Amino acid sequence: MARLSTHVLDTSTGRPAAGVTLALYRLDGDHRTLVRTDRTNDDGRTDTPLLSGDTIPTGRYELLFQAGDYFRATSVSLPDPPFLDEIPLRFAIAEASGHYHVPLLLSPWSYATYRGS
Repeated sequence: MARLSTHVLDTSTGRPAAGVTLALYRLDGDHRTLVRTDRTNDDGRTDTPLLSGDTIPTGRYELLFQAGDYFRATSVSLPDPPFLDEIPLRFAIAEASGHYHVPLLLSPWSYATYRGS
């Protein structure tokens, strides 16, 4: 089964980031189309894959994570405006039958991502 998934980890606490709102967009040139919105569970994952099926649509995508809202909800002291508020991650799906996992390692001051398994 092909799928796209994500996992958000709060590196400032060493724990999964529960309650992060995110949106998945499909990109076509300068145009972006909302595919779905979701929120991470207690394990920092969405309850279902962001995309799944025998195949998933190839192309360019953007995951937009609401980091500022997450840190405000956890009572982290942030400047106004926060250093990181919305975090966009742009990536491409080239294999319609592939498994794409796009994790976000997050703190109030930095983030990192990679193609996971």
